[in-house]
Amino acid sequence: MEKPLSIVERMEQLALQQKREKFTEKQAGITTVTCPNCGSGRAKDDGLTRCAYCGFEFIKQTLSNGVHIKDRDNSK
Repeated sequence: MEKPLSIVERMEQLALQQKREKFTEKQAGITTVTCPNCGSGRAKDDGLTRCAYCGFEFIKQTLSNGVHIKDRDNSK
C-alpha cells in the first residue's frame, strides 16, 4: 500500500498539470484620455463625468438615489 501524498506533493502535482500560456514580452505603456472639446487631459480630482477645464461631459447619465450613489454628482 502506497503512502498518501502530502499536501505539498499534491500541490506540486497540480502545478505541473496546469496549462501554461506562452509568455510574450511587450513594452509598458499608459493610456490617457483627452477632452475632445479642449484637448486637456482628464483631471483626477474632477472625476470621470466631465472635463475640469472646459466642462465638457465625457459621460452623460441620470443619477438616482441608491445605497452608495446619490442623485448629485458623485465623481468628486
